[in-house]
Amino acid sequence: MRKMRTHSASWRAAAVVASVLLVGSIAACGNSDTGGGTKDDGKITMGFSQVGAESGWRTANTTSIKDAASTAGIELKFDDAQQKQENQIKAIRNYIQQKVDVIAFSPVVESGWDTVLKEAKDAKIPVILTDRSVDSADKTLYKTFLGSDFVKEGKLAGEWLVEQKKTASGPVNIVELQGTTGAAPANDRKKGFAEAIAANPNLKVIASQTGDFTRAGGKQVMEQFLKANPKIDVLFAHNDDMGLGALEAITAAGKVPGKDITIITVDAVKDGMQALADGKFNFIAECSPLLGPQLMDLAKKVHAGETVPARIETEETTFTSEQAKEALPNRKY
Repeated sequence: MRKMRTHSASWRAAAVVASVLLVGSIAACGNSDTGGGTKDDGKITMGFSQVGAESGWRTANTTSIKDAASTAGIELKFDDAQQKQENQIKAIRNYIQQKVDVIAFSPVVESGWDTVLKEAKDAKIPVILTDRSVDSADKTLYKTFLGSDFVKEGKLAGEWLVEQKKTASGPVNIVELQGTTGAAPANDRKKGFAEAIAANPNLKVIASQTGDFTRAGGKQVMEQFLKANPKIDVLFAHNDDMGLGALEAITAAGKVPGKDITIITVDAVKDGMQALADGKFNFIAECSPLLGPQLMDLAKKVHAGETVPARIETEETTFTSEQAKEALPNRKY
């Protein structure tokens, strides 16, 4: 009897062990298959909201981001906001609901982001600002801002003009084509330019209006400037596309762009560089759209919990007509 009881106990013990192993095996398979929403495969998903497609610069920027995401192995969920803040806020909220790993966007305007950024922070989704900044007082709402120093671009444009007009004995009348009202590059380029030209009291901005960063807007506003102001010496356009639109208006008015009216722009996209090489523009402060590779590198770092600088500036330069001729053959955008 003792032997039978021992054998029975041994069998029951073996059965318990087998059951435990089976349950453990099922649990392990379950974890492996479902991933619990934590993306154990290491794949990073980024939600990106783009301003729109208002210019050659923006098109090049979008291409850079899409190509860089593919190269980096990052799954990109892309949205075109068509230059409307409400569209961007909706897109960001959709990304939060989809539980992406990282959110990046180029803000249409500077103000009005605190609520949606707090929603992303509460969901523990890091946010990266690209190209344009926001004016949120709480800097913890986003991890970093990757982009150009727009104030510096405006200053470079103004400093070049001050040097060119240093011998002017009378008033130099300047008209300004601003970018989208409330947008960081428009605000900052205007500020930097104004600070620089203050060095010469002869340099005066006699008219300043938004052209929304578009060629059509640049042409339309320049036509108005020319009708209202018989003497215009200089045009400062916040981007190449507005400057290119203004060229049409200037030519139609019987004036020679680059000679009768000095033209300064920002960006240095191919069409702008060609106008500069042809002598129709006189000076361009560069603003590189090729932010994609840097953005993907930052996405990997913030997803991994690494600390990144609060501000990362892109490397840029300026161009005169001769420099544009040299650079054009190898220009990527």
